[in-house]
Amino acid sequence: MQKLNLNQILSQKLSPQQIQFIKLLQVPTAELDARIEEELEVNPALEEGKEEDADNQVEDFAEGSENTDVKDDKDVNIEEYLNEEYGGYKMQGDGNYSGDEEEREMPLSSYSTLHEQLLSQLNFLKLDERQRIIGKQLIGSIENDGYIRRSLEAIINDLAFSQNVETDLDELEEILIKIQAFDPPGIAARNLQECLIIQLERKDDPNEPLVQKAIFVVQNCFEEFTKKHYDKILKKAGIEEDELKEVIHLITRLNPKPGGVSDGMVRNHYVIPDFILNNSNGKFEIVLNSKNAPELKVSRSYSEMFSAYDKSDKKDKKLKETVTFVKQKLDSAKWFIDAIKQRQHTLMKTMQAIMDYQKEFFVDGDETKLRPMILKDIAEKIDMDISTVSRVANSKSIQTEFGVFPLKYFFSEGIATTDGGEDVSNREVKSVLNKLVEGEDKKRPLSDDKLVKLLNQKGYNIARRTVAKYREQLQIPVARLRKEL
Repeated sequence: MQKLNLNQILSQKLSPQQIQFIKLLQVPTAELDARIEEELEVNPALEEGKEEDADNQVEDFAEGSENTDVKDDKDVNIEEYLNEEYGGYKMQGDGNYSGDEEEREMPLSSYSTLHEQLLSQLNFLKLDERQRIIGKQLIGSIENDGYIRRSLEAIINDLAFSQNVETDLDELEEILIKIQAFDPPGIAARNLQECLIIQLERKDDPNEPLVQKAIFVVQNCFEEFTKKHYDKILKKAGIEEDELKEVIHLITRLNPKPGGVSDGMVRNHYVIPDFILNNSNGKFEIVLNSKNAPELKVSRSYSEMFSAYDKSDKKDKKLKETVTFVKQKLDSAKWFIDAIKQRQHTLMKTMQAIMDYQKEFFVDGDETKLRPMILKDIAEKIDMDISTVSRVANSKSIQTEFGVFPLKYFFSEGIATTDGGEDVSNREVKSVLNKLVEGEDKKRPLSDDKLVKLLNQKGYNIARRTVAKYREQLQIPVARLRKEL
């Protein structure tokens, strides 16, 4: 039996203007120019230049548009939209915070991809079209950390089936060796051992005795080296203990991930900061990168065109369609300009709140002075939604006299102190942990249990599993692997 029921549902809607703002807010500075160019191309009512009397123009066409039969775009359900768009990290106090969220990398402001750099270098090789196709296939097989883990036999099959190019192992390896000479050193290696050898052979003086000894150790004692069986290396390589120390120092300074990537994101990049912090005798001033403040205006000719059309006979169907089109373009231009202005205002408001909250850090750049701070703290301070703060924090950076920092750097969870005082930032604990490891006796490195005891003595209430987690985040190996001669 069917029943008809009435239910009242309270839902929040996002207007097209709000969607425009949300999309623009999360665009990094480096990409904003491209986004503006895109809008200028599709909307003839939007122009570059100072506004002058643009506000009056907008008012003119807005007043004249009351009688036109134009419907706004359909509102969007806020829950659906935020579920799709909101990629921020979780917050303490919301029931869904995870400390592991801190390990995520923020979207970077600007970079050229590793593959683009390699393809550019490929163009400098004197290759025929067939060899170029093979080179591109090899570069396409390079993973984000810089390695080729796919077997050469499989790449030969890929070339035959997808490119209709027949080749063999000798030719493939010949072109691979050429690619392995590209920058960054170690790129396109098939394993760590080959990666280290490539880098050693590309040293300024590869025939230097120390470099030759390092190459020997990597080629012939690699397993012993990875397991730190130094006595076996001394015997096999026939070198003295002091020489082995120098060899190990040289090898450990090489880059094990030449792609500059550990989790799918490019790290070798040039960041364009969204903010610049000036410190004039202790007085801080935040300046928004000029790229964030483009000069845009509503087209006067389009505004006048709309005014003329609107005063004419609206019974003409084609004319009515023209009026509708022009109004939509003018509306869109006005919305875009407003969204850009709102973006600037929100960025400055959020950054100012972060700076006020972490003022002690900005004085001298000492990360131990960073206070525990979560998204909710800033959202409450500026009276905005947490998702808005997340969009700003996840894709923006600031230039200071101590370097360029992603805004996400300033957010961290709190660690309780044993004296019952105010919580400290986990960054402070990590800094202390790092100093303990740096100052340890490398012949008898500190275990995680000993590190816990030392941190507890310094007043940090921290568990062993947390120390292990922070040690991993700092890329500090376990005590056994930190042991030196």
